[in-house]
Amino acid sequence: MTVARAAELIRNARRGLALTGAGVSAESGIPTFRGEGGLWTQYDPVKVASIEYFMADPSAYWKVSKDRGRVALAASPNPGHRALAALEASGRLVAVATQNTDGLHQDSGSHNVIELHGSGRTVMCLDCGNREARSEVQARLDVEMPPRCTLCGGIFLKPTVVLFGVPLPQPAIQQAFALAREADVMLVVGSSLVVYPAADLPLIALRSGAQLIVVNAEPTPFDELATVVVQGKSGEVLPEIAALIGG
Repeated sequence: MTVARAAELIRNARRGLALTGAGVSAESGIPTFRGEGGLWTQYDPVKVASIEYFMADPSAYWKVSKDRGRVALAASPNPGHRALAALEASGRLVAVATQNTDGLHQDSGSHNVIELHGSGRTVMCLDCGNREARSEVQARLDVEMPPRCTLCGGIFLKPTVVLFGVPLPQPAIQQAFALAREADVMLVVGSSLVVYPAADLPLIALRSGAQLIVVNAEPTPFDELATVVVQGKSGEVLPEIAALIGG
């Protein structure tokens, strides 16, 4: 069985690395950006989530985020998140690199989480550098659009996520690449593996001799390179893998 084979590889891993994508968050009720029904089928991503348009009118971002942010903040970790935390606790995974910005890996108990696209839990004022919790800013959106900095009154409050036109956080990218080069098992979960440089991580791991496991609801461009491919929901597959491995 493919699940049993995946469990065997992870059980024997000494430096396993996981990469997670939007599919994991979707199982907690957070809408995806791409694919059928995704956010970018309803909105122009450049106009909604690019730094150029944000600086011209922050309201465009916050009007969309008024509902989406509320959903993300209300979401809870699902069994897939908790299984990854258990695998880290057992010493099979050294870290979880994620394309997600919702903080659910941390909520589930994962300690070494590398946020490749930043975090949606914090908002920073681009004028004065003041930081606020996203939940506090989110609560003001019904009466304040765009939200203003509580320190300087500026309107350029931006979540610490990576918008289009902004470089990815280099410390996170460098850390993830270094761990991929050292990994003996690379576990990809809920990612379509079409967004770079995150999709480079499996390639780096493979070139360094790692075994690749892909758990995703849909086929990915890397399936032919993987030792094991499990098509299914992470919230169902990962707990099964974790149960087979045990403590």
